[in-house]
Amino acid sequence: MQAMIVAVTREVSSSMEACELTHLARRPIDIACARAQHAAYRECLRELGLHVIALPPEDEYPDAVFVEDPAVVVDEIALIARSGAESRRGETESIARELAKYRPLVWMEAPATLDGGDVMRAGRTLFVGQSARTNAAGIRQLAAAVEPHGYRVQPVGICGCLHLKSAASWLGEDSVLVYRPWVDAAAFTGMRLIDVPEAEEQAANVLLVGDTVLVATGFPETAARVADAGRKVRAVGNSEVRKAEGALTCCSLIFGVDGQV
Repeated sequence: MQAMIVAVTREVSSSMEACELTHLARRPIDIACARAQHAAYRECLRELGLHVIALPPEDEYPDAVFVEDPAVVVDEIALIARSGAESRRGETESIARELAKYRPLVWMEAPATLDGGDVMRAGRTLFVGQSARTNAAGIRQLAAAVEPHGYRVQPVGICGCLHLKSAASWLGEDSVLVYRPWVDAAAFTGMRLIDVPEAEEQAANVLLVGDTVLVATGFPETAARVADAGRKVRAVGNSEVRKAEGALTCCSLIFGVDGQV
């Protein structure tokens, strides 16, 4: 039976204005607009052939829409992470319940911390950002969980941004979209690097789905460079989640499932 690609998402919390912020100044967030943009994002994923699961909002957790951070899902297991932001650790319970339907779970333990936004998968290599949210113990526990299944874990230095995938995104076929001021690009030696222009640094986070790349609206030069790299491009509005230091990959957990859900 043909494998299906699942995208786990969650609705925007009414409390998102109280989100964690590290590198951005706090600005008003239009929750209605954020929900409309998120609905359009989910519809785009459906149009690209994904089976979209929409979990209900968790208003006690302002950042809960960012479902990428509580877990790292590979083909064999799902690692339930322990966020570097203590306020976000309660988000894992509902994500773990959902992922347990599809993968054996491995739970990260203190003192390890890791956010899924710091993990960029490129084939059988997991590049992991060394960030304020992901510590050395977290990287070690991730390696211990995935290396027995044939994956390699490669730490990557970052600065000036929240997560690795704020600065680098996988485009497939050994290509990586990078904003060099925020990431040690030497970690990607041997790969084709496509640079995000200086004025569009928030466009470095894009989402590859099949042969299509979702790029945030408002960043035409980045979209053009991705298209020049041979990818189909879909522009998706996400202005409101960007105010919460979110981005396109943050809002879904995407993985393959054998058979029907």
